[in-house]
Amino acid sequence: TSWSKSKLSEVLVGLVVEGEAGRCEISDLKHVEGEASCSSRKGKLIFFYEWNLRLSWKGTVKESGEKHKGSVEIPNLSEENEVDDTEINVSKKKGEGDVLKDLMRTEGTTIVREALRDYLKALKTEFTSGMILPTKAAVGQELAAERKPTGNTVQDSVSPQSLDIVGVKIPTVKILMREIFNSPADELYSVFTTKELVQKFSKCPAVIEAERGGKLQMFDGRVSGEYAELVPSQRIVLKWRCRNWPDEHYATVALNFKDMAAQTELQLECKGVPVSNEDSTRHCWKQQYFEEIHLLLQQSHDNME
Repeated sequence: TSWSKSKLSEVLVGLVVEGEAGRCEISDLKHVEGEASCSSRKGKLIFFYEWNLRLSWKGTVKESGEKHKGSVEIPNLSEENEVDDTEINVSKKKGEGDVLKDLMRTEGTTIVREALRDYLKALKTEFTSGMILPTKAAVGQELAAERKPTGNTVQDSVSPQSLDIVGVKIPTVKILMREIFNSPADELYSVFTTKELVQKFSKCPAVIEAERGGKLQMFDGRVSGEYAELVPSQRIVLKWRCRNWPDEHYATVALNFKDMAAQTELQLECKGVPVSNEDSTRHCWKQQYFEEIHLLLQQSHDNME
């Protein structure tokens, strides 16, 4: 239950919803009531969870710049309902700004449902990986199944000695993303390597030591790592992880900058992402990196004009 409370706060607070009407953000997890548990029965994991959640949101209307606040109620997140069928109610404090309420009802509920899926996926993978470890025999069977041996026994493909070395492997995936920025490659490259610019788009203090082996820390420590390779205006390779990943587990992120005159195509390859964190990692790069960098570049170009 305590793990879940922390995880729910982590996946929900800070979510950004943007549209033509304006920009909203989940600012707080105001109320968390309920419980979650996991038990093992006949070799299978049985999950129980039941939550009543209330979130606070704040937003700014695009045209007028007016600021408004409201709530998101999730009265019954439980294993009895699919996430898509879970009730989500959006309300707003009195006054104007119904365009933001509509934005939260449409785009906002979709993004909140994605975050709830991230919580449930983590509950069934990340949480159990630290609490109920498979036996060596079970690991051996998984490895044997991966290797598809021709023999009938585990020993044909995996020796007991190798199991001690292998341990419990984390299933991972590779993420590929592309994004076009209205900026030359050297300018975009500097956004990823200059502390002041990183702090501007991330809206948080950052540690940026843009040299080989230099440290990287962003988003209040939620993302950390180090620079492994830097080729000015062309390529950056990072050891990169999110705070909620298994301890000491890093992905390898390669950022390739393809100069297209006034524009740059950024090609991202992220290898070694834990399967349970695939969606949240895509969300992080798309919303917290790419979309915020677009805004930063637009502001700097407007200022120059």
